[in-house]
Amino acid sequence: MDELSDIDVVGVVGAGTMGNGIATAAAAAGYEVVMRDIERDYVDRGLDAVEDSLDRLASSDRLEEEPETVRERVRGTTVLGDLAEADLVIEAIVEDLDVKREVFAELDEIVDDGVVLASNTSTLSITTIAAATDRVGDVVGLHFMNPVPVMKGVEVVDGERTRETVVALAHAFAEDLGKETWESDDKPGFVTNRILMPWINEGVRAYDEGVATKADIDRGMTLGTNVPMGPLELADHIGLDVVLHASETLHAELGDRYKPAYLVKRKVEAGDLGKKTGRGFYTYD
Repeated sequence: MDELSDIDVVGVVGAGTMGNGIATAAAAAGYEVVMRDIERDYVDRGLDAVEDSLDRLASSDRLEEEPETVRERVRGTTVLGDLAEADLVIEAIVEDLDVKREVFAELDEIVDDGVVLASNTSTLSITTIAAATDRVGDVVGLHFMNPVPVMKGVEVVDGERTRETVVALAHAFAEDLGKETWESDDKPGFVTNRILMPWINEGVRAYDEGVATKADIDRGMTLGTNVPMGPLELADHIGLDVVLHASETLHAELGDRYKPAYLVKRKVEAGDLGKKTGRGFYTYD
């Protein structure tokens, strides 16, 4: 399906932070959504998160309809086969290449020919993921930013054999969700994380080496470079486990300039993952 008008139902694989955020954004844009995860508890938590997101959007006048109306467009399931009705499927599961390839191979058997399969991966090769299917031209990267309902940017990643019409459809779909897009070739880290991960890790090293307090490092970067968050605060916001995994992936592909900071590893080992656990470089209620 190469036209935006062909898409009525969006399938989302994964009901976690990114998955439920994508589901929220798609439903708010008028699409029917089928959101799948492997356990009912995960699905229910994802649906609760959709409700919370819609309430926050409504309270800030960012929602054109009543939250209950939008919420009714999102259906949760634990059955991957329920995505057979989808006209576009977006995968947003764990950043593990083998797991993603397994899911894409299963989706390839489930959904109709011509249905585009997109991955929300932030670092892994779209070309390698696509190779697990018999529709390599219909696989594309749709890398949403967190939190999805609020962040305006979406990175469209063009795999080695992704068809031009599919890339165009990915841009059009993201824009229909009210997003702005940029495009990256299928190189490690794409645009965003290729540049972002060294910045975060160097900020962590500066703190660990006593260059300045964590607050002054973040304050120096926000005031000195006009970014909304400094590297330590942003790492907490992303999740230190996500930062570590992305850095390790890029380190393996691109060498030592992407080596993760030791303090990031130590905090992940301690279970201090940032905002989602209440403690990272800062503490949170």
